[in-house]
Amino acid sequence: MAIDVLNPTPPDFKRVAGRDQVPPHVPEELIHSAGITFGPEFLAAPHAYMAAMHQKFPPLYYDVSPFGNAWLAIKHEDALKVLRNPEVFSNEGATPFPRDPDDYFYFIPQEIDPPQHRKYRNIVDPMFSPQGVLKLEATMRELANELIDEIIANGQCEFTTAFGRPFPVTIFLRLMGLPVEMTDTFVDWAVSLLHSNDRAIMAETMTKISAYLKAAIEEKKRQPDDGVVSRIVHAQIDGRPMHDKEIFGFVIFLFIGGLDTVFATLNNIWLWLANNPDRRREMIADPGNINAQVEELLRVHSVTFSGRTIVKDHEMRGVQLKAGDKITCILPACNFDPEVFPNPTVVDFHRPRQIVLAFTVGVHSCMGAHLARLETKVAIQEWLKRIPDFAVKPGTQIVYRPGGVVGPHHLPLVW
Repeated sequence: MAIDVLNPTPPDFKRVAGRDQVPPHVPEELIHSAGITFGPEFLAAPHAYMAAMHQKFPPLYYDVSPFGNAWLAIKHEDALKVLRNPEVFSNEGATPFPRDPDDYFYFIPQEIDPPQHRKYRNIVDPMFSPQGVLKLEATMRELANELIDEIIANGQCEFTTAFGRPFPVTIFLRLMGLPVEMTDTFVDWAVSLLHSNDRAIMAETMTKISAYLKAAIEEKKRQPDDGVVSRIVHAQIDGRPMHDKEIFGFVIFLFIGGLDTVFATLNNIWLWLANNPDRRREMIADPGNINAQVEELLRVHSVTFSGRTIVKDHEMRGVQLKAGDKITCILPACNFDPEVFPNPTVVDFHRPRQIVLAFTVGVHSCMGAHLARLETKVAIQEWLKRIPDFAVKPGTQIVYRPGGVVGPHHLPLVW
């Protein structure tokens, strides 16, 4: 789909919701309402719920939701097809965050399809490449141990605020060139945007984020530094400086994407570690297998979904998909696909290697995937080295917030 990046306009595709908004081409037997991200059964145990979707729902079905109807893909094979074919499954209009239609902008590069997409990725890929993030490993380990120093003698902590949040968010803000001392404010904004499910709150939060980032961008124009924001501000596309809307759309996308996903991932993994002491000891006894351990834990604790807009009529699994339809790949469910991962709910650190869809695939694969993997690896290594035995505080009830990033709200630990 051709888009004008310099003069963005709201896409024609409208988010429709409710049973009365189901298009006539959708077969009645494929209409369901799963409550993904918000239903009580989902929120009681999100990953168990998504693992069980393969027994409860057709592999491709039409989900009716108060937050927007869409086709849901829960099979690994189908997700690969959707994520790898942008000429049919476009990212334009697939991001749910509200924007002012009179001052519209694209989230870059997320909403930009090939061939323009690669031009934007090239600006920041060197900083997020495997070689680029390895430069941060020493400071990651230092930070992890500083955070552990603050809590280890206490014999307990609220993991989400003592380690799960400050570890990845501090690394991210340093990389971006944004003030670490604003971590709590930034995370509060991310939570309001990603977990409220209230369009008014989301719009208000977007206004706050936008005002802050526009001021930060102007500051980077005057005083360049080595951070990602400054790199974007002073980059060129096709030999020209980037338009203000391009710069802003790029910066705000990275800002939103970098504040909550690894935070939620670590919360999920530490909950599992706390509840599985035998498996912790297995990991500690096999340090050379850490990369496979990280990949398997990412598989069973994936936290995000990936939506697209269908721009060409297409048939998949005998189902007619029409241009204008929305489709969302339920990535955690795809990572529990028994046809790809036998005994999918079992954590197997020696599982034959397959594509894990924790960070999507294809041209829109997550820019921060290498950073997230390294952060997870370092966090596990340094924590288990110093706090090998820990548990969830007795009497704790684990609560999950609704929204598009799945992780426990609080996680009090004792040791």
